[in-house]
Amino acid sequence: MGLFDSIKGEAKRNFIARADEAKGEIIYKYPEKNIRMLTQLTVDADEIALFVKDGRVEGKLGPGRHTLDSKNIPFLSRLLESFTGGNMFMTEVFFVSTREHPGVKFGGPIGDVRDPETGLGIGTMVYGDFSIRVTEPEKLVVGLVGMGRSSNEDFLGWFKSQVLKVTKDRIAELLVKKRWPLLDVTSGAYTEEIETEVIAGIKPHVDTYGLTVVRLGNFHVSIKEEDEATLKKFSKDVAYSRVAGGFQQYAQGQAMLGAAEGMAKGGGGGSDGAMAGMGMGMGMGMAQMFMNNNQQQQRQGPPPQAEAAAPPADTRSPAQRLKEIKELKDAGVLTDEEYNAKRAELMKLL
Repeated sequence: MGLFDSIKGEAKRNFIARADEAKGEIIYKYPEKNIRMLTQLTVDADEIALFVKDGRVEGKLGPGRHTLDSKNIPFLSRLLESFTGGNMFMTEVFFVSTREHPGVKFGGPIGDVRDPETGLGIGTMVYGDFSIRVTEPEKLVVGLVGMGRSSNEDFLGWFKSQVLKVTKDRIAELLVKKRWPLLDVTSGAYTEEIETEVIAGIKPHVDTYGLTVVRLGNFHVSIKEEDEATLKKFSKDVAYSRVAGGFQQYAQGQAMLGAAEGMAKGGGGGSDGAMAGMGMGMGMGMAQMFMNNNQQQQRQGPPPQAEAAAPPADTRSPAQRLKEIKELKDAGVLTDEEYNAKRAELMKLL
């Protein structure tokens, strides 16, 4: 090493600041532990410098340029080493960012979630990102020093797993308490409510580390395409069964209409065609009979078994249901044809 390099190295030891390549790190640990008296310490506007010795925070300095002198900064006297003649501090210096750090991505499987509308257990995923901010730098540094972690990659994985765990618990809880249809959840209709619950739920887990999750972003709950198709079909069946007076009556009517359609397709002209027409007429007649029987049972009062088996009545107003199907159409859950048909039905009730 030449004389110029030696002088340059000595000059660096008299000035301490966060390295340029570490600007994005929440915590930056200065590599040197031996710091000379009267060294110039620069702390950026969005950070704080902590002085740690033997796993304990001895003091901190806020934004600005500081001359490290025990005469002006009293806590530095606890860091002086006597064998150096009082000219050297022995300490670890941590620069902790206090600004909000966005774009921390997370995601993974929630597991099987039971859809309140159909009773089906559906495998569900969640993904998105969140932002964090350090609220108590001392807690964060002491906790990380004990774990031997200081880089974003080292400790953010743990926080991601906590966010995923709370998200899983909160979504399952909300589906049970609020009885939100899973299709509405995946459409984004309740994203704001879920985000609020997750942020509140994660707070006790990260408070002890001096961190807070500020907000969630690009948050989405999803299911497989085939599961979405199954849920849509079952949801329609449940809706139609309410009109038919119960799922049993609806299933019987569908079976008879299916049988009649099969008879109609089996014949051509002549007597076969007449038989086909007869079959279709019988099917329609029997389906109508089931409907008439159901209406009579409703007037007389349903038996206990039928009442227990019937799905819960839809108590939402037509205006609320119009709003819901509009949201489903905007989210791509309903096609234009399905939306127009449902809207026409509801407009008759207004």
